[in-house]
Amino acid sequence: MSNILHKFPKKRPPLSDELQKIYHEHYKANREGETTASFVATTLEKWMHIKIAESKAEGSILEIGAGTLNHIPYENNFTSYDIVEPYEGLYKGSRNLRHVRYIYNNIIDLPKAQYDRILSIAAFEHICDLPDLVNQCRNLLKPDGVLQVAIPSEGTPLWYLAQLIGTGLEFRLKYQLDYFELIRHEHVNTAEEVTEILKLYFNDIKIKTFGICPYLSLYQYLECRNIP
Repeated sequence: MSNILHKFPKKRPPLSDELQKIYHEHYKANREGETTASFVATTLEKWMHIKIAESKAEGSILEIGAGTLNHIPYENNFTSYDIVEPYEGLYKGSRNLRHVRYIYNNIIDLPKAQYDRILSIAAFEHICDLPDLVNQCRNLLKPDGVLQVAIPSEGTPLWYLAQLIGTGLEFRLKYQLDYFELIRHEHVNTAEEVTEILKLYFNDIKIKTFGICPYLSLYQYLECRNIP
C-alpha cells in the first residue's frame, strides 16, 4: 500500500530560462484554446467536462484547480460553487466569476465545510503532494459525497503521441523549445499514479475512459466514493 506513497511529495523539475520567459503567456493561451492545437485540445477536453457534469446531484460544489472557470457553464444544478485556484490571472475578468461564492488559494485555507461534490478537471496530474490533497478532499466531503476527477492519460502511449503531433509540434515550431521539458515540469503525476492514490483513500471508484482502456486513452474520469 505504501510503495507509491514513497514517491510523494514530489519535486517539480525546474524550467530553463528560455521556458520561464514564455511560460505564463503559453499557459494561459493553452488553457483558453487560443492556438490551433490548443483549440483542438480544449475541444477534446470537453469530454472531461461532460463526464463530470453528468452527475445530476444537487448541492454544494468545490472545484480544485478551477483555472479559467471554464467548467462552470456545464453545471446548472448547484446551491454553491467554491473554488481552489492559486493563479488569479487565470480567472480574473471571467464572466463566470459571478457564480463563484468563495475563492481559496490553497485547500488548507478552507474552513471545516462539507461538500456534496468535489471535482477537478486536468489538475491532479500537476499536484506535487497528491496524497495530502486527496486526503483533504476526503475529509471535506459529506458522508455520501463524491470526488470526481478527470485527467489526461499522462504516461500512456496514445497521450504521448497526441502531444507529439499536436500541441508539442505547434509549441516547437512557435518557440523552438522542448515542449516535453515543459510537460515534465507541469505533469508530475502519471494517470496510473493518480488512480493508485485515489484507490488508497476511496473504496468505491468507477473509471471511464475516452479510449479503449486507461492505457489506450486520451482522458480518464474517476468517480470516487467511500461506501460504509
